[in-house]
Amino acid sequence: MAPMRRSESVQSYLDDLVRILLASPGGLRRWSVMRAIRNRRMTAGEEPSFKLEDEAERVFRRNCADESLPGSCKPEDALFYRPKERAGEVWAVYPDRARAWLKNDPHDQFLKAG
Repeated sequence: MAPMRRSESVQSYLDDLVRILLASPGGLRRWSVMRAIRNRRMTAGEEPSFKLEDEAERVFRRNCADESLPGSCKPEDALFYRPKERAGEVWAVYPDRARAWLKNDPHDQFLKAG
């Protein structure tokens, strides 16, 4: 299998994060998110990257409005957030924004066909 280009890799991690976090409305601890990404990839027959955690975290940070995270985005552009009421490093997704993103995702054949 040919390696993914950078933009495809970013899109792939973004897709994983949106789908995993959308299924967990209260958010998930970072560790659980990474485990879920690995499981999704292995179920799909892919070998998880050695840089999976770094790449997934980079995608999360770029799409999360949190001033404490370097490289984060504007609040109105954010797909993700870190719930303040939860202890530890918990990641969550804005459900309405996530669903809108999925509807506009050109890689999502299921939603396009439905």
